[in-house]
Amino acid sequence: MIVVSDTSPIRALAFLGQLAVLEKLFAVVIIPPAVADELCNPARLAPGESPADLSLFPFIEIKMPIGQARVAKFAEELDRGESEAIVLAHELGCPAILMDENAGREVAMREGLVPLGTAGILLRPKGAGFLTEVRPLLDRLVRELGFFVAESLRRNILEQAGEAS
Repeated sequence: MIVVSDTSPIRALAFLGQLAVLEKLFAVVIIPPAVADELCNPARLAPGESPADLSLFPFIEIKMPIGQARVAKFAEELDRGESEAIVLAHELGCPAILMDENAGREVAMREGLVPLGTAGILLRPKGAGFLTEVRPLLDRLVRELGFFVAESLRRNILEQAGEAS
């Protein structure tokens, strides 16, 4: 199964040293050029974070969306990476898209895509047995990367992971 991704899930999983779980879950992850640029040349970095070296992850492929008029239309309300990712997901026939930001998720759903966020992605490897705990990873994202996780989402994810306190 292939999936298209926006920047934040790849950035977050790379920060956690968990990017390889995407290969186990999806086999191939496609990103558009704007996402590759955001990953390799980030506007800001958290302490201890470095730009992504995508060459270390051959399962991540870069592909340009063909429908640039659609990209431009989405870019009126979203950033370039989200816009390209949504168009690319449609062009490749991917039912799901990896995306965290609310505005992008809303547009993706409106376009018939199923957005999967970083917190939800972390549940999958735990359920498959190649990740033992979700809580410390979520805590690191929030504390060290400045990643926003709504408290209701955090509770829901930890309940599903069997880690609710």
